[in-house]
Amino acid sequence: MAITLPAGFEDMLPAEARFYHDFVETAQRIFATYGYQPIITPQVEVTELFVRGIGEATDVVSKEMFTAISGENLGTLLGGGRIKSKSRLTLRPEGTAGVVRAVVEHDLVPQGAAPAKLMYAGPMFRAERPQKGRLRQFNQIGIECLGAEAPSVDAEGIIMLMRFFAELGIPSESMVLLVNSMGCEKCRPAYRDAVRAYMDDHADGLCDQCNERAQINPLRAFDCKNPSCEKIMDAAPKITDYLCDECREHYTAVLAYVSAAGIAYVEDPKLVRGLDYYTRTVFEVQALDSNSAQNAIGGGGRYDKLAQEVGGRDTPGFGFALGFERCRIALEAAGRSIADAPSCTVFVATVDDSLKTQAFDLVQRLRDAGIPADTNHQDRSLKSQLKLANRLQARYVAVLGPDELAEGMVTVRDMVEHTERAVPFAEAQRVLI
Repeated sequence: MAITLPAGFEDMLPAEARFYHDFVETAQRIFATYGYQPIITPQVEVTELFVRGIGEATDVVSKEMFTAISGENLGTLLGGGRIKSKSRLTLRPEGTAGVVRAVVEHDLVPQGAAPAKLMYAGPMFRAERPQKGRLRQFNQIGIECLGAEAPSVDAEGIIMLMRFFAELGIPSESMVLLVNSMGCEKCRPAYRDAVRAYMDDHADGLCDQCNERAQINPLRAFDCKNPSCEKIMDAAPKITDYLCDECREHYTAVLAYVSAAGIAYVEDPKLVRGLDYYTRTVFEVQALDSNSAQNAIGGGGRYDKLAQEVGGRDTPGFGFALGFERCRIALEAAGRSIADAPSCTVFVATVDDSLKTQAFDLVQRLRDAGIPADTNHQDRSLKSQLKLANRLQARYVAVLGPDELAEGMVTVRDMVEHTERAVPFAEAQRVLI
């Protein structure tokens, strides 16, 4: 029986792999104009990083993380022993915690320094139930800005993300930007208590999970998709009624900056995002035409206490992440297809096998000049070689024949214009470039 992919994983075949490469390059180009530099962190981190950073009560940590241990440590556990905390490793379920860990560990934001603006791209892993737009290995692009707490940083990130989506080709009318404030450690406790009291009063109508959340982290109930819970939580207290003066001022300033940039938004007091580290600004961009339950294509917010949670000093932070697979769905819904790109500009064909050496030499010279080129590596007739050139979407075919080469010539066919001409073999490289 053939071995196939496990559920929740996908292969990126050449067309999609090329699109992903262009997707990342577009993000790098746009984000660089805002001062963001690349960072690459490991795909595996110590489990404790995510427990402390994301929050033990979140679904991500409690249900969805892939934890990895060595065979030796597995034997230790099976034998009833204990392994060191640093030996408990987890495939990263998101990118922020690892970047913040790197910033803290390498002191990228020393006292008085300019903010660290960093960008990452790569795979993340969550043990979720596979469905459209939700994979167990998925690809994200994200940014993190650490060392600045001004509302302009939040607005700048939101504006940058919307500019990226526009450049990608997702129409503005096919997206909605949702914005909210989560408050801070001064005002959020009172709000959390108010939501918990409200949920306790409506416990009979809530699902078992939400009743459990009411005691651990009641704000998580806003994410529940149970229709009964959604209806009850619609009437729950709103965070905007509990914001302290500093948080309200920060939130108002963010909205003013975003409005000044000409970007439409909707205030959503139920928006809490899925991770515990957020404070103040939170936002999410949803695709309206994707016809998928997983319609959030990007989002993030401020996390001013995360650096301290992972052992660093007080360092304000802001970031966002966007999902490649969900953006692909949104683009397809907007009518943009992922087409096969030509892998060959010039195909060098031969009339017979005696000319393979000359064909190979011409192909190498074209490649050295930066021209994608290929030739026949099998036992094919000239007719079959021309069909192969068509499949490779080659613009030109250089046909080498013994009579032409005896005269120092090669026939060049333009496969788009349907013309051909004879050119000196010594000048073929220049003509084809």
